[in-house]
Amino acid sequence: MQASVLDKRVPIRNAAILGALLLLVGCGDSATSDGSESSAYPRDGALRLNHIQVLGSHNSYHIQPKPDLFAAIAALVPPLADAWEYTHLPLDQQFANQGVRQIELDVFADPEGGRYANRGATELLTGNGASGIPELSEPGLKTLHVQDLDFESTCWKFVQCLETIRDWSIANPGHAPLTILIEAKDDEVDAPFETVIPILFDSEQLDAVDDEIRSVFAPGHVITPDDVRGDHRTLEEAVLADGWPTLGESRGRVLFALDNGGRVKEAYVDGHPSLRGRVLFVSAEPGEEEAAFVKLNDPIGSFDRIRELVGQGFIVRTRADGDTEEARTGDTTKRDAAIESGAQFVSSDYPVPNADFGTGYFVEIPGGMPARCNPISAPAECRAEDIENPATL
Repeated sequence: MQASVLDKRVPIRNAAILGALLLLVGCGDSATSDGSESSAYPRDGALRLNHIQVLGSHNSYHIQPKPDLFAAIAALVPPLADAWEYTHLPLDQQFANQGVRQIELDVFADPEGGRYANRGATELLTGNGASGIPELSEPGLKTLHVQDLDFESTCWKFVQCLETIRDWSIANPGHAPLTILIEAKDDEVDAPFETVIPILFDSEQLDAVDDEIRSVFAPGHVITPDDVRGDHRTLEEAVLADGWPTLGESRGRVLFALDNGGRVKEAYVDGHPSLRGRVLFVSAEPGEEEAAFVKLNDPIGSFDRIRELVGQGFIVRTRADGDTEEARTGDTTKRDAAIESGAQFVSSDYPVPNADFGTGYFVEIPGGMPARCNPISAPAECRAEDIENPATL
């Protein structure tokens, strides 16, 4: 990370932040004081955040339900069991060992704590639904997939997930920027037993998402909509006129985006035109003030649209697979379309194969793990090692 980022940081309040600053100041081979070039990355001043393509993981915290519960789900609702049969490594191991540079976290509001400490399905199976997990009794956003049914996670509290991301980022200051997609979840579950009624995500609960992120990351560590918009009136105007920050300005940093549309997106944007003062980007179509990031999960049906948007300067997230279908059949049609589309974030449940399926299906960024030059938007002189060379981490 560059000194221009450090200039934005808050005063040092504890040893953890001091240690982060010392690490960042010491990464002279990764960036320069103006964030333009370095000996390790001489094209950092020319390449921009939208000039890359990286591997993402879907529901990145997810662990498959435990055997007894999984067997019960498989007996009662086989499609659900099929869709939930995947497990991810802890977030820092995905970054370090699988080349993942974009992740997704689902969050449930729990301001008083304890709302998700008991599980209905476990109560039904064993007579005791208590999780016995202290973190679930503490106040704060929780990270899980589906309450009472598919709830295993590598990091129970949102802030724990964020701390893992922050600590890996600080320890590897030359990394290509990390993107964290946040889905605010408040759907009820239709089940033959009592289930938790989630708290709706209104503006207050969405403010809590921003607040928890700010509680973990120092300001300069996060690329925000305000950073990208600069002096322009809207985000869309900034992206189309000036483009995204350079890699020199982005290296070693993280950015957040909201997965939700509809009611949740409207509540997040309300009172924050063009996302002023917000932490998360939102998926917005060209013509909206907030347009910068676009989520198009179908790389086949949206193939031409993705290529068009990437060519215009927008950042796009798509999916290579879903509900374990491609991993079970070995069908790479969707995966190949996602990579060829030029979407900057290609998300998958399978950064490595699932041996139980026997198809060998997995997703990697060709010729450039953990990142490659975007086939649509990157300049011709760009090389994969210009984005992230593992030897420099």
